[in-house]
Amino acid sequence: MPTVLRTRGYRFFFFSNERNEPPHVHVESGDGYAKFWLGPASVARSVGYSGREVRDLLTLVRQNQQMLEDAWHDYFGA
Repeated sequence: MPTVLRTRGYRFFFFSNERNEPPHVHVESGDGYAKFWLGPASVARSVGYSGREVRDLLTLVRQNQQMLEDAWHDYFGA
């Protein structure tokens, strides 16, 4: 599970066995977990985060989208 970004107490990472899914990133902190599709950036799933936290996380994903997509392609060779 490579971590590709840590910011504001959140960890953004990939699962190594998900190369056959479209590019996405997982986010966790405390008791919260979310999954975001990267193209276009959207929420796939969220558990334990408030609506405001999900919106803030989506903003972070969008602000770092190019880096996250590059990290996905570098890691999975796609």
